Amino acid sequence: MTKADIVNEIAKNTGIDKATVLKTVESFMDVVKDSLSKNENVYLRGFGSFIVKTRAQKTARNISKNTTIIIPAHSIPAFKPAKTFITQVRK
Repeated sequence: MTKADIVNEIAKNTGIDKATVLKTVESFMDVVKDSLSKNENVYLRGFGSFIVKTRAQKTARNISKNTTIIIPAHSIPAFKPAKTFITQVRK
């Protein structure tokens, strides 16, 4: 499902015009991205959590050049679904 599919489905279910729904969906995504960039998690009860995970520094190998490189510690965004969401998908 793409963003356009989501917008069409919400517009069809609510009767709100697609332009307004698109603005709302894009605004939601911007708020989530801004919060995560500030290291603030986003919790949506019954759906899940958008969280920031921290990866530790590690050593990796470039096998084509046969060299070792250091990958510094960094943060990545992640999604953790709620238990009710997981049980609904498993059915």
